[in-house]
Amino acid sequence: MAARTIPETSAQGSIRSAGGDGAGTPKAATQYIFFFGAGKADGNKDMKSDLGGKGAGLAEMTNAGVPVPPGFTITTDVCRYYYGNKQKLPKELEPQQKAAMDKLQKIMAKGFGDPENPLLVSVRSGAKFSMPGMMDTILNLGINDRVVEGLARLTTNPRFAWDAYRRFIAMYGNVVGGIDKGAFEHILETQKQKRSVKLDTDLNVKDLQEIVGKFKELFQSKIGQPFPQDPWKQVEGARNAVFQSWNNPRAIYYRKQNKISDDLGTAVTVQSMVFGNMGDDSGTGVAFTRDPNTGEKVLYGEYLTNAQGEDVVAGIRTPRPISQLAKDLPAAYDEFLRIAERLERHYRDVQDLEFTIERGKLYMLQTRAAKRTGPALCIAGTIRPAKTLPPG
Repeated sequence: MAARTIPETSAQGSIRSAGGDGAGTPKAATQYIFFFGAGKADGNKDMKSDLGGKGAGLAEMTNAGVPVPPGFTITTDVCRYYYGNKQKLPKELEPQQKAAMDKLQKIMAKGFGDPENPLLVSVRSGAKFSMPGMMDTILNLGINDRVVEGLARLTTNPRFAWDAYRRFIAMYGNVVGGIDKGAFEHILETQKQKRSVKLDTDLNVKDLQEIVGKFKELFQSKIGQPFPQDPWKQVEGARNAVFQSWNNPRAIYYRKQNKISDDLGTAVTVQSMVFGNMGDDSGTGVAFTRDPNTGEKVLYGEYLTNAQGEDVVAGIRTPRPISQLAKDLPAAYDEFLRIAERLERHYRDVQDLEFTIERGKLYMLQTRAAKRTGPALCIAGTIRPAKTLPPG
């Protein structure tokens, strides 16, 4: 199915073409894909203009040996080309993306769309300058009616598999199909009321299977096509929707308010999934390396166990303070503390971090300079530097 369309230009949301001539012709032999994984990345922290802040941060952490799920970043050049060429993509992109996906499958020893040993990925936006919540993210791409059954068998956790599927349909339906989030939330809330439970985590496998069925019916009724079962089509739809989100009304307004150029474009990062919703030994959260209000040198943030990233900001469950992680999952907390210290020293600035813990193992998903107020504003540049960001 086609993603919803947004006008190519507007008074505040126009974007010029990438490189080359004014018609949007890109530079010859452009590298559009930058891979990161297995301890080595094509990019680094100085490539925010090309990889966005998220992609540059992931590359830098990978090169340093920080535990980062592997993946690849599609450059901002492609976004500029997209808007300069009537929402078409450069012909060189598809073979580069296919090669990157092949490499990702090899590193992960999993198959994209393989129900026996499935690889799932996330698709995330990432501009040069941080624009929190302004653009779109989709998790769990690659799951479908066959893969969900295989994932349930492989993990011996069918509840996790069906929970991942219902989340994916809702995110994809909203971001790619333009279906209002409230329509999916209504179905979820109705099922909870029917079962007389309060939390999503109280729903059982049968409940989640019913919800998936109703989500797919909603998608069919709104879009006029069945929910896509081809994982490659899922990625294509998600990627293009992220490019379109660069010019959604909230992103345009944010750029105007913060004096960010409309011409920069967003990168797109495709990354292997790690799961915080696999039980009580898993979780996800966000944290600052210092208190963003006072500058006090103490981890400041929150997390949820048995959850995925959107749960932390959705307000459905009350997150726990990051200090509680030391009691819930002490080994993961200790490693997070060490990594936070290393990253702050490396960047010589307070960092805003995102992480996921899957079955007790910590993975870092983002690092960026923290937005902060008051005394904390004086921290930048005063932190003792590390000559390098050594592994371990």
